Amino acid sequence: MTDEPARWTKATVYPDMWADPADDPRNNDGPGPDGELATLESVLRDYRLTLRMKCEGLDPEQLARRSVPPSTMSLLGLLRHIAEDERDWRNWISDGEPLPKLYGRRDGDFDGAVADQAVVDAAYADMEREQAATDAALAAHTDLGERLGKEGIAVRELLVHRIEEYARHCGHADLLRECVDGRVGQ
Repeated sequence: MTDEPARWTKATVYPDMWADPADDPRNNDGPGPDGELATLESVLRDYRLTLRMKCEGLDPEQLARRSVPPSTMSLLGLLRHIAEDERDWRNWISDGEPLPKLYGRRDGDFDGAVADQAVVDAAYADMEREQAATDAALAAHTDLGERLGKEGIAVRELLVHRIEEYARHCGHADLLRECVDGRVGQ
């Protein structure tokens, strides 16, 4: 007997995939988007969906499980961290006073990721709200070379950084999910 979960996938078409192509909301029928902005937004959307997919079907204890001690990282912590990141990115492009941290202090996003349904519900709500707010703040800036905020960050640079952050955390989510229940796939 072992505590290590058996590896598995829901996919039946390709055994290395998370879901079958017909069930994957990231799959796109037809050609990809036209233009740099549309391409960047599409990649960001797919990484956002990937993170959500890696968290689907888990209870609060599983979402809060810290699978690689002594790290405080968990899937729930990643959801909260992404919400915090989205808020921080708005601070980067603002000329005003910075918005306060969502979870109070440094590492509050991970430290406060406890196995409680109210915390899980709040994490999803925070993430969705902060994503929408950052998207709305950037919607008026379609020139990817436009520089925003006190530091003069280019819209393109911010979009690429957002993609990079989601991609890195989706890699973390792959490993965390596999440790929780053995589910694997892209």
